Amino acid sequence: MTTPRHFLRLQDLSRAELTALLHRAAELKRQTRAGEVHAPLRGKTLAMIFEKSSTRTRVSFEVGMAQLGGHALFLSPRDTQLGRGESIEDTARVLSRMVDLVMIRTFGHDNLLRFAAASRVPVINGLSDDHHPCQLLADLLTAQELWGDLRGRRIAFIGDGSNNMARSWMEAADLLDFELRIGAPRAFWPSAELRAAHAGHSHFFDSAAAAAEGAGMLVTDVWTSMGQEAERAARKATFGPFQVNAELMAKAAPGAVFMHCLPAHRGEEVTAEVLEGPRSLVWDEAENRLHAQKALMEFLSGHGPVAELDGQG
Repeated sequence: MTTPRHFLRLQDLSRAELTALLHRAAELKRQTRAGEVHAPLRGKTLAMIFEKSSTRTRVSFEVGMAQLGGHALFLSPRDTQLGRGESIEDTARVLSRMVDLVMIRTFGHDNLLRFAAASRVPVINGLSDDHHPCQLLADLLTAQELWGDLRGRRIAFIGDGSNNMARSWMEAADLLDFELRIGAPRAFWPSAELRAAHAGHSHFFDSAAAAAEGAGMLVTDVWTSMGQEAERAARKATFGPFQVNAELMAKAAPGAVFMHCLPAHRGEEVTAEVLEGPRSLVWDEAENRLHAQKALMEFLSGHGPVAELDGQG
């Protein structure tokens, strides 16, 4: 049996594969808007396992699979209880004999690794506590639409520098050769080991203004993620100086744009003025989850031009 390709973190792709996948996503977006039918996954099924709630992840994968000619099966925590009762490995062995792709949105990244190790079909990380690679595909597609090649660009991530989005942005900077400046309280920087591993492209600042200086794009995320609700009041106090507002946008490069993976809490990590302003790309970014994930599913299923690059670069 051939070992399947999984997508559990952004660096599961080579630079060549990521670049080609983003270009393929742009082409699929063009086809969709032109009303062209493209159904290479006819007869294929995607199982979607959700331990964390979702709007964009569920809709983008379900609609994307339908547009590619396949079917998406939604499994809620009540349906699977991943890791409770039946083992993760046994669940993976059974499901992967019945479906063609599995997407999991969960808490512990270790659960994804265990599931993938036992699966006969590709496994996609729809979000874990450590990584959010599908969101980065959408973010990078949005940046590519704006700039083309990202090489040499400067992007600032403002907020929790140790969360899954920051980690995935660090991997993106290494793959696509741009400068990432992370502005976060020191208590929310990743480990020294992780910082050292990405030191060539990612730089850390304990000041939002310093991180934003000269950046062509400012990116943020919620201050309190799912599972951290008990820390919300303390986090609001700590992250207050790291709000993305008009003053911070003025510290960035002229014409700098803004992105947020959503959902957004207006008045916390970003002001409504910035989120809904003319320099905000968040709605294009949200739509691009659909197109990027279609390219990803096509690739992992062995269809389309990106599949020809499997393992290269």
